[in-house]
Amino acid sequence: MSNPLFAGGGFLGFSKRFRATVVNDIWAEVLFFTAIATMVACVSHFTPTSLAISNQMLTVLGTVLGLVISFRTSTAYERFMEGRKLWTSIAIASRNLAQVIWIHAPFERVDKKTNQQVSHLKIIIEKKTMINLIQGFAVAVKHLLRGEGGVYYADLYPLISCLPRFASAKHTSEDDMMPLWRASDMDHRMHHTIRSQSFGSETMNNVLLRAKSDPHLLSEKHGNSSEFSDSEVGWLNTLRGHSGKKFDPEAALPIIPSEQPLRPARNPPRSSVYDYFPFLRILRPLWRPVTRHFSQNRDPSTHRRRSITGKKIRPSLADSNVPLEITLYLSTYFSMLLRAGQLQPASATTMVNAISSMQDTVTNLERIKNTPLPFAYQAHLRVSLWLYLFFLPFQIYDAFKFLTIPATAFASFLLLGFLEIGQEIENPFNYDLNDLDLDHFCLSVQRELHEITAHTAPDLEEFVFSEWNQPFAPADRRSAKEMMADVAHDYHGLETGVHSIRKTLLKSWREVDETTRQP
Repeated sequence: MSNPLFAGGGFLGFSKRFRATVVNDIWAEVLFFTAIATMVACVSHFTPTSLAISNQMLTVLGTVLGLVISFRTSTAYERFMEGRKLWTSIAIASRNLAQVIWIHAPFERVDKKTNQQVSHLKIIIEKKTMINLIQGFAVAVKHLLRGEGGVYYADLYPLISCLPRFASAKHTSEDDMMPLWRASDMDHRMHHTIRSQSFGSETMNNVLLRAKSDPHLLSEKHGNSSEFSDSEVGWLNTLRGHSGKKFDPEAALPIIPSEQPLRPARNPPRSSVYDYFPFLRILRPLWRPVTRHFSQNRDPSTHRRRSITGKKIRPSLADSNVPLEITLYLSTYFSMLLRAGQLQPASATTMVNAISSMQDTVTNLERIKNTPLPFAYQAHLRVSLWLYLFFLPFQIYDAFKFLTIPATAFASFLLLGFLEIGQEIENPFNYDLNDLDLDHFCLSVQRELHEITAHTAPDLEEFVFSEWNQPFAPADRRSAKEMMADVAHDYHGLETGVHSIRKTLLKSWREVDETTRQP
């Protein structure tokens, strides 16, 4: 599937493609080295002093730097592809786990306390809740990798809001709060620049109200607390289809009131005129007093996405335990099925392997996220490249004269661009247009899980032996229902049945082999 950010043509499509380049990150350095080349050319041409020097080191150093930059870019691309493969592992493990829960765990169960048959409705609600947790796992990993801690997001909270808040229903205090919710509350308050480490009275009252009463009471007290604030511009305000209809995938999720305002499912940095004309960033300090008034109510998480020269400011790492907590609840459900004798050994093995794969995958994704290239390597490579580009115009002036200026600009753009591309894609989990489309991956998992739960596990008699099935085509184009009804046919004979069926299948093979081969 193509990236929706690059859909469409015209100016909008061009602007998105332009922002996907690294021009904003390297324009200042390219401008600096071009100015050096201009100074060398002008001084050498208009004054008796020639700044040209020998170019003996040009070829040797250029070859070495080219190899090192190529290695840097290749290493970053390996991390990019490994991240993509790990997300494929999440999708596979999610499908396998959901299939075991939905199909292999039986719908018949006897309550050991009452010896009564458990209703199908109760079991289906139980299974669907666990599959929602599987979907929530993928969403939680997405927010973890983007440095967004906690659970208060429009695409995550509705899936896991049913999880218990406190260790005991009888003791609902701050000390009894489960790690998932306590950490999420602290992350939420830090998001809004509240640094206090204690629970505020209003926040704690909201949590207690959520824990002790019907969710409708919380909704009546706070209104629709799931609505985004004006500063929290989410996915539905940034992505629109060709028809102008808002793309709002969160509309397919449950509507659950929350004790905290929900942050948008997707909160990329806002684009501005500086993204299209990066040289205007030099004038930004002059405009800051004028624009400060209009940015007072802006979400703090959207500030400082780029430096004064346009370089991206990487988001801080999030210490989130949400994916781990979700796998603990899935493991608890697996343990319950085992104790109840509800799983066959093969299904139990598939289920435990899927949960283990999910845990391994998120650990490996965190490894990619939290292990940047060593600073000494990055600093040494960048300083070496700067020195090479700085002395480049001095070495090529004798051969190029005033063409030294565009030649230096092109060399700077080329080498600095490859270096910056390597730095950008080594962590492919952010909101950059060149990063992996984590939202698309999560929505794909969501669609697949709902497709699994739409499967009704029908009796084979309902579809195998129907008039819509021609199992022996093309040799025998009768339906399965017709073949079963024709008891006089050789298929039903004690001595001719299997032999006649094999002849038909052999004829089908010959016809398919001849039909599908080009002459």
